[in-house]
Amino acid sequence: MTTSNAARRPRTLAGKLSHLSSPRAQRQIRVLLTLFVSCAVLQGVAFVMLVPFLSAVFAGDADDTARWLAWIAGVAAGYVVLATIASRMAQDTASEVLRSLLARFGNRLVHLPIGWFVAADRTGKAADTATSGLVFVAATTYQIVRPIITAFVTPATVLVGATLIDWRIALVLVVAAPLVWATNRVISARMKQADREHGAAVADASARIVEFARNQPALRAATNTAVARGMLNQAIDRQHDTDQRSHMSAGGATAVFAGVVHLCVVAALIAGTSLTLSGELSTATLIGMLVLTVRFTEPIINSGALGGGIGAALNTLEYLDELDAEPVLDEPEAPRRPDHHRVRFDRVTFSYGEESVLTELSFIAPAGAMTAIVGPSGSGKSTIVRLLARFYDPQSGTVSIGGIPLPELGSTRVSDLIAPVFQDVYLFEGTILENIRLGSPEATDADVRNAAHQARVDRIVERLPEGWETRVGEGGTLLSGGERQRVSIARALLKDAPIVVLDEATAALDPENEEAIGRSMTALRDRTLIVVAHRMQTIQTAQHIIMLDGRGGIAEQGTHAELLARGGTYTRYWRSRERASGWRLTTSAPLRLPTSQGTPHDKH
Repeated sequence: MTTSNAARRPRTLAGKLSHLSSPRAQRQIRVLLTLFVSCAVLQGVAFVMLVPFLSAVFAGDADDTARWLAWIAGVAAGYVVLATIASRMAQDTASEVLRSLLARFGNRLVHLPIGWFVAADRTGKAADTATSGLVFVAATTYQIVRPIITAFVTPATVLVGATLIDWRIALVLVVAAPLVWATNRVISARMKQADREHGAAVADASARIVEFARNQPALRAATNTAVARGMLNQAIDRQHDTDQRSHMSAGGATAVFAGVVHLCVVAALIAGTSLTLSGELSTATLIGMLVLTVRFTEPIINSGALGGGIGAALNTLEYLDELDAEPVLDEPEAPRRPDHHRVRFDRVTFSYGEESVLTELSFIAPAGAMTAIVGPSGSGKSTIVRLLARFYDPQSGTVSIGGIPLPELGSTRVSDLIAPVFQDVYLFEGTILENIRLGSPEATDADVRNAAHQARVDRIVERLPEGWETRVGEGGTLLSGGERQRVSIARALLKDAPIVVLDEATAALDPENEEAIGRSMTALRDRTLIVVAHRMQTIQTAQHIIMLDGRGGIAEQGTHAELLARGGTYTRYWRSRERASGWRLTTSAPLRLPTSQGTPHDKH
């Protein structure tokens, strides 16, 4: 987002609400604002009329008293009618605003590049925005916007009326207005900052709680959970501290603001009393002007307590603005379609911030063949997979399928062409059939079961009490890691994409699951298959092997036999894997552990 675009964005709560809402919600907001302003004006007019009404009462003029009373009753009746219409419309407007903001938020998340989600843990902030932030913003249409309009429009109306009655007391109010406005601005800014810090703490605590809950099996298996508990407790403590600071800030700010406004009342009272004592102002007019002064300050005082709510709503709306400003990947107007499915990286350079991962990387993964990518940890294997799936675009160079660069294919076409299977598989809370069907929602039950059979998922189903209708739990926690991998591969088979990418999908598997996944991969041999692997059996069966050098480039590439014959980097890597796979713990004597009483020698 450029500076000029940022400057054009509205800064007020009502302006941001209208800017980010749907056209229908915008129309409703405009009508609602008109009703709120009209109600506020009528309130001010009714109070201004009290001055001539009281003057008529004190003067004993029955006709003027009746006439002014009729005018006040008419204005009050108009206010009641408009306020009733506004109250009913406010609920409908809030519902429409919430619907449009949730739709905008969801659509924006869908269009953000997948790399945006991978780069950092943003789930806490997104969840807090969707579940509470936007709901609160929608409610502000009647809980905050109306009082704020009343706080400005009614005093302005009263001020105009006071000027017509006695300009000297009105002058006191005019002089006080900038002081009140400046105090309100400073307090609102501080409360907005306090809410921003509180929101960050809530999002962090939410993310830590979700993480702590999802990883209970791993945490309970650990001998010491103090680190995880410490991180969770730190996040909760931080949220508690920001809660306290926010509440103290809000309470103190409201008290200071009320004090400033009350000083204005005192100043008007002193001025009016002085004029009355000197005979320049009647007692009836003084009483009426004091009523106007109180009515001038009352809605302003009430608005001071709303500063925190305004800041919270603005923070949420600014978060939506920030999402709008997030850069997205270039998408073609007319996506091209490749004639074949050969994958090519041509002088690709990519970095995460300052950290360079790939430098001038070039290779070709032949169509209809299996290409294995191997290399040391941190050498860029997973980054290659993410670039191919178009989580990101490289800083320089080209990734292409069938000779067509991915930006010319478009993200949707790339997604259609590639079926990725990652090491960390996430399954949704549903049945096994439902999770496999995600690969192709329109597939028949027969198609789903055939893909499941190829991935050997049917063997898992045979052991489950409810068979295919067994629910897998949130994240697939009721299945083992290997079983989740088999479900994920079945999903990829059902998708029937011409390119399948396995990102360490066979790592850390037990023999049964490794054998099942190995067999299911035979069903993929007619596809362009790219495998990030450590398993020796997987690597040596690949038609093409790319050995990364750990410095952003490629050390060697070729077939298994060719690379072994060269005796270079790949050969050393292969020998180290062989030694690791044959490693055994041996000892020529029984292993004796020291006890708290000392070693056997210590006893003598």
